[in-house]
Amino acid sequence: MKRRLTAAVASLVVLGGISAGSAEEMSKTIKIGVLSDLSSLYADITGPGSVLAAQMAVEDSGLLEKGWKIEVISGDHLNKADVGANLARQWYDRDKVDVIVDVPNSAVALAVSNLTRDKNRVFLDSGAATSDLTDSQCSPNTIHWVFDTYMLAHGTGTGVTKAGGDSWFFLAADYAFGASLERDTAAIVKSLGGKVVGSVKHPANTSDFSSFLLQAQSSKAKVIGLANGGGDTINAIKQASEFGIVQGGQKLSPLLLFISDVHSLGLNVAKGLTFTESFYWDLNEGTRSFSKRFSKRAKNHAMPTMAQAGVASSILHYLKILDAIGGNPHDGAEVVAKMKEVPSDDPLFGKGTIRADGRKIHPAYVFEVKQPGESKGDWDYYKLVSTIPADEAFLPLVDSKCPMLKK
Repeated sequence: MKRRLTAAVASLVVLGGISAGSAEEMSKTIKIGVLSDLSSLYADITGPGSVLAAQMAVEDSGLLEKGWKIEVISGDHLNKADVGANLARQWYDRDKVDVIVDVPNSAVALAVSNLTRDKNRVFLDSGAATSDLTDSQCSPNTIHWVFDTYMLAHGTGTGVTKAGGDSWFFLAADYAFGASLERDTAAIVKSLGGKVVGSVKHPANTSDFSSFLLQAQSSKAKVIGLANGGGDTINAIKQASEFGIVQGGQKLSPLLLFISDVHSLGLNVAKGLTFTESFYWDLNEGTRSFSKRFSKRAKNHAMPTMAQAGVASSILHYLKILDAIGGNPHDGAEVVAKMKEVPSDDPLFGKGTIRADGRKIHPAYVFEVKQPGESKGDWDYYKLVSTIPADEAFLPLVDSKCPMLKK
């Protein structure tokens, strides 16, 4: 992998229009901050696994052998926008962090994106879902790497609605992510001739979904859309199973599901669920190779989630660009602009591009959870239903509200 990255860097200098500087002109020190949920409902999705993914990306980049000094630090935003923004400000002002990665929780991510622009650093988000990061609140310093609410809504919402699920009731997390995911999915349902018969919002990190599920059940909607994530999704699906909602004829549709969620639920509960992701550990040889190395070092030998894979992928591209430049200019907007000029290519997401609005473009996949008898062992959970081409997976630029595109 290191040989592949070295060859890619060489081609960047020749073909990418990037002028390589000398070591005397720019420093070769980088500080990466993994701002994550280390202790709550998104810890399995991101958390310590995202820190590991960042460390692996640094090792795989080959820059340490070239004499670069790269430090990875981590912090817990506690799923609070003010806590996340204050920690990011401390990192930028006191600790001289160059780039912040991960950041699950859309409210925190939006706050960090705004601060990163003000401080002219780099923000590579792989954990938050809101499409606003590259739409109405886009920034020249932010790249949204893995998934967003548009991708999730179009993948799952389109497939389920076209399959006959033409009436929906939403259970949505009561913050920016849940609102964005419900909004984007509802728009798809209505555009396909379906209807939304109701919705209810729940606080983040909810343990008891009984009242919300009873409202959904009584709505008689064909589909109950879960616009939440992590521990909330797990609890909602478990309790829906206990209520016999699927057995009663309604379809449960998690709009954001990770392999760590399926592992926690078990195949007996999760079987048959359909959902959209942009990464799966067993997708191809590149994903398998990285994931098996990750699993050997991860807690409980877990396979990486798509958010954790996105941390590694985004850092690999970031470091590749700095290597091609010849050093760290400590100018966030300049580095992000260079990242947009050069196509990305790594074993996790393959070849991709970064658009002017900061949206990373790659294919998305609709998966179905296997029946228990179909699984060949631990973490063998998904079967591929369909592939959404890269140019169809995300919001078209013509529909974007990104202010940077108006200039």
